[in-house]
Amino acid sequence: MMMKNKSVILLSGGLDSLVCMGVAKENYNISLALTFDYGQKSAKQEIDASKKICDYYEVEHKVIKLDWLKDICNNALTSSDKDLPEGIDNPVESAKAVWVPNRNGLFLNIAAAYCEAENFTHVIIGANSEEAKTFPDNSLDFISSVNEMFKHSTMTHPVVAVPLINLDKNAIVKLALERSVPLDLVYSCYNGSGKHCGKCESCTRLKNALINNGDTKYMEILFKK
Repeated sequence: MMMKNKSVILLSGGLDSLVCMGVAKENYNISLALTFDYGQKSAKQEIDASKKICDYYEVEHKVIKLDWLKDICNNALTSSDKDLPEGIDNPVESAKAVWVPNRNGLFLNIAAAYCEAENFTHVIIGANSEEAKTFPDNSLDFISSVNEMFKHSTMTHPVVAVPLINLDKNAIVKLALERSVPLDLVYSCYNGSGKHCGKCESCTRLKNALINNGDTKYMEILFKK
């Protein structure tokens, strides 16, 4: 049953945000999706994927440009002269290589501004247990701290909702398959080469989760050579 809470979702077009959209639509009135362009290599693909997802779920889509964020970054996610780490054998070092300063904190604060201006009650984000192990801004502690901050930084006190917070990538893909979330719309690659490279950390996590769930359909669509 659709609840009356009017919400905004952070949408990158990747696995977590897509599944978060598909699942949260059952309980939240998602009225707006925000996609951020901060100069990442895959910005165009993320924006295109997010638009398709919003069209599918009939949600308004806005792209927020943060050109200055790339200017203060020195990482493989935004710098053309730095190679992206491959695989997940060394997740701690991989996370350091693609870390964007205060990215989720910044995104959530922008979303909270929309909440206050548009009377939205929730900000929805695809934070999950697997990425929380190496990205602290995906952790429940971080989300709890942000919710506490919003009690002081906003007048309306929007709440950050995290439907996937207790799930790893295997469970997220399993949930997507069970709920018929259109995984063919996803774009989870860091490279921005036009298709999934199958080698970067994000691709590796998605590919492993599909394999572990016995999927062949989306493997062929997303990682077709």
